[in-house]
Amino acid sequence: MTATPELPPLTGDRAHALLDQIAGTHVVVVGDAMLDHFMIGKVSRISPEAPVPVVEFEREFSLPGGAANVAHNVRALGARVSLVAVVGNDPPAAEMRGLLEARGVGVGGLITDASRPTTRKTRIATTRNQQVARIDMERSDDLAAAVEDALLAVLDAAAATAGAVVVSDYLKGVVTARVMRHVVATARARGIPVLVDPKVPHMALYAGATLLTPNHHEAESASHLRIRTIDDAQRAARQLRESLRVDGVLVTLGEQGMWLAHGALDGHLPAIAREVSDVTGAGDTVVATLGAAMAAGATSWEGARLANAAAGIVVARFGTAVATTDELRARLA
Repeated sequence: MTATPELPPLTGDRAHALLDQIAGTHVVVVGDAMLDHFMIGKVSRISPEAPVPVVEFEREFSLPGGAANVAHNVRALGARVSLVAVVGNDPPAAEMRGLLEARGVGVGGLITDASRPTTRKTRIATTRNQQVARIDMERSDDLAAAVEDALLAVLDAAAATAGAVVVSDYLKGVVTARVMRHVVATARARGIPVLVDPKVPHMALYAGATLLTPNHHEAESASHLRIRTIDDAQRAARQLRESLRVDGVLVTLGEQGMWLAHGALDGHLPAIAREVSDVTGAGDTVVATLGAAMAAGATSWEGARLANAAAGIVVARFGTAVATTDELRARLA
């Protein structure tokens, strides 16, 4: 039985050099921005009206979600980031803009479409971080042509100085076939990578991308292969790379780590999470870290090493979270 191939190690000096170089990069994030709203309370009884828990409200807060969380993760690593997304003409849009500006993410690339609401996910959870319910406010149909036109104009302006483009697809209407074709063509013309956090119904749209980052459930559905072992992940990643006509695939496997198939590279990265509290937004962190690293000149496996470390940091926290440069330096040390 052959040993599972692992990707080359990332030395401390090289990791620190890449983290230094990220600070001078510019990354464009395009996709479905959303507002993650959390309502937290204590559960001590079941409702007499229905077999559901009664949550005694204690506090609430909101965080950037979806593509907005990807942009926040890129900014937390020190890179300049342009977020290109669509919001409604409503209070959640104003709240999102405020949250992003407070985190150093510019909001000039947010296109307002009054015909659709700002995507918002309200999670009702207990003080022990157990989610009770989720309420989604959204529209998932494709953008109207006029809104697409405005978005592509903003994208072109932002991409002119970018070192990478990250696509964050949550099936909320922004990542259309036309938008995806334009992203790939623009990035290829400039010689910069396109990284995609994908969704299964849109897999055919990503042809020509540099790297896809499906989780193991998405990789299973897209490849029609069961993934129970590292060898299974290898087969699925290789098949997706060929069938989807992309340069590479990084399958995230939770506690089993990641598998990267990119060009001649084909190897496993063991997970390094020390504690898992909540995996919400971990995929955002992975694709954001990859994008920032590759914009700084990292190879795909070097970016995957950094992304693996960043994911290990954020899953220890509740809700969407980010890994900072200082935290990555400490973890890699």
